[in-house]
Amino acid sequence: MQLDNLSYGSDQCGLICGYLFEPGKAGSAIHADAVLEWLRTRQDSRDGSFLWLHFNLANVAAEKWLHEHSRLPDEFYEMLHEGSRSTRIEHANNGLIAVVNDVLHDFAFEASDIATLWLCVEQNVMISARRKPLQSVDRLRNAVNHGELFHSATELLTHLLRDQADVLIGIVRNAIKRVDDIEDHLLADRLNPKRAKLGELRRVLVRLQRLLAPEPAALFRLLQKPPVWVAESDVQELRQSTEEFAVVLSDMASLQERIKLLQEEIAASVNEQNNRSLFVLTIVTVLALPINIIAGLLGMNVGGVPLAQHPAGFWIVVAIVATFTVIAGWLAFRKRE
Repeated sequence: MQLDNLSYGSDQCGLICGYLFEPGKAGSAIHADAVLEWLRTRQDSRDGSFLWLHFNLANVAAEKWLHEHSRLPDEFYEMLHEGSRSTRIEHANNGLIAVVNDVLHDFAFEASDIATLWLCVEQNVMISARRKPLQSVDRLRNAVNHGELFHSATELLTHLLRDQADVLIGIVRNAIKRVDDIEDHLLADRLNPKRAKLGELRRVLVRLQRLLAPEPAALFRLLQKPPVWVAESDVQELRQSTEEFAVVLSDMASLQERIKLLQEEIAASVNEQNNRSLFVLTIVTVLALPINIIAGLLGMNVGGVPLAQHPAGFWIVVAIVATFTVIAGWLAFRKRE
């Protein structure tokens, strides 16, 4: 029996897609053999053309191809295997390397639905690699396929960051809709099936904020001293994209605070219900206390039980029990008031 080679949505080199951008033209698809020819002959040219190569690291051939045919810095390969996954953009050998966290296509407010995209941006090449399909990078692919013009590899990176911010905005909007629904149930006093979802939603938002927010120190160093080949307009666009991120993260922080207030309101409501139930139980216990005490005293099998021979003894005892019960109830309700 022969088994077909697994492609993982990529070719034999692990390349998902490749695009060649020439001055004044939209990106055109390019296959692996043409990529090798371009890298050999035109990678160091100054004609304004550049490549974008997108790899699938789930295909083991991808990293091997990158080692053999690209001149990526060692820091890029170290990032592929390190434990830290925070979003950041850094200098590396006169280029830029970036770790960008994004959400999967079937994102369902689960912490496990967040994956990482690694990038290396040089003057004439941008290489991206991921293990799972991500929303932002596919938005960038759609923009290229629809003929949007890009003038530099840095502009591709900026567009990717803005696409990620747009995805994050959509997540925040869906989260706000969920919180509104839970708040409506809280006001209608029908919160039982919705109460546990707030904690899960808040945990996911905290994880998104921690992973998707770019590290400010590395980003500040990049914006202060960008590589010499990065145009001033691209630096300005990158700065604006980070400002958009800051706005989205601020909205996310406000949403987390709102969720926290709802949780506190729910906790107060639950405590109030528990206190009400405990009060009712206390009242029942207090009202039953006189009859239990008197019944226990009169039920002892000893001589000298009062009113045992009296013809109206039962009604006398009932009157005594009723009197003490009324007094106990009055004291209990007076204390509550």
